Amino acid sequence: MTYKYQVTGILVVSLLAACSSIEERELASGSFEYTKETPGQRINIPEEVDSPNFSESYKLPELGATAPTDTLGKELSVLSPSLVLPVVAGSHIEEGSKTARVWFDQVDDDEPLEVTIWGQLTSFLKSQDIGIQEMDEENFRLVTDWIVYDASLENSWYTLYGSEKLESKRFEFKVDKKTHGRTASLSSNLVAYKEKLTPDSPEIMIPKDQRRYEVDVLNQVVAHYEFNTRVQTVKRFRQIRQGLETELGFDADGEPAFVVDADYDIAWPRLLLVLRKLGFDVKDFDKSNGMLFLNYSDGDSSWWSNIWSSESGELALDEDEYRIKVIDIGKKTSITFMDEESIPFPVNQLTDLYKPFSEYMSDDNLDI
Repeated sequence: MTYKYQVTGILVVSLLAACSSIEERELASGSFEYTKETPGQRINIPEEVDSPNFSESYKLPELGATAPTDTLGKELSVLSPSLVLPVVAGSHIEEGSKTARVWFDQVDDDEPLEVTIWGQLTSFLKSQDIGIQEMDEENFRLVTDWIVYDASLENSWYTLYGSEKLESKRFEFKVDKKTHGRTASLSSNLVAYKEKLTPDSPEIMIPKDQRRYEVDVLNQVVAHYEFNTRVQTVKRFRQIRQGLETELGFDADGEPAFVVDADYDIAWPRLLLVLRKLGFDVKDFDKSNGMLFLNYSDGDSSWWSNIWSSESGELALDEDEYRIKVIDIGKKTSITFMDEESIPFPVNQLTDLYKPFSEYMSDDNLDI
């Protein structure tokens, strides 16, 4: 019997908790008698009594000229503050800013930063089937069609008191970049609002918490951006781990080179792994210009030393400093080995290097 009563009690509590509507859960509970009080009254001190020292430590600041004076009692929302969440790598917010805005720093040079942000924004709208009413691609500005939220669709089977609240919102999104072009922002602004608590109730045109709506939709866009970034990172990592085919050829300057069947951004990190496996120590590099500066050491009894040793006992590759030039040639990438004076390897020297280099480059299980 005790267990039966416990289960019944739990169900009753759950049902009672479900009885509150969405609107009620957004409001403070309890007595609102304080709204009838006149603020700012001083304590009346009799003339024959010494006046105490009053502290100003807890004095409330004066309201600004534009501050709402009627958001008291049931008109006051008790929801937690809305915070912009900069979860994308290289993103941040301005402390103290009241605008729903997130800033991004350039971390990928494949395309201009503002183009990347704009693409993620339009991708989000498409994924959510949100229409676009206005679009200015030249200035990176758009206004969405009505985004409708029907609270009745969220009602559960156990909800005794559901909600028929219907919200419709339209937002303006803007991408702004700084003059140096390495930082840009995405902002959202609520430009139109409609709300009906029931099908027969009058339409409400002024939102209670405009910033909350702006921050909420902006966070959804940023989350979409971050998810796509992670997907691309995983995809790129898998491509780097996969074996890449290599052939002998020429670079853009007509010099003998290895030609790797991969985009530049895939071939570059894969090359760094292969060079380490072959015994090269990369001292410095400049990816933007495609230059690598490195040392070669065969070790005392390495597998690499055995391959390079000729019948006369001389090494085909000396322990010395070398340079590598990496060039994007469309869907493929050329890799040119050079000595410390930037003189390309001759064909015969590059041919001797081809077998071990191509084997590591094509290895599907290269240990990272």
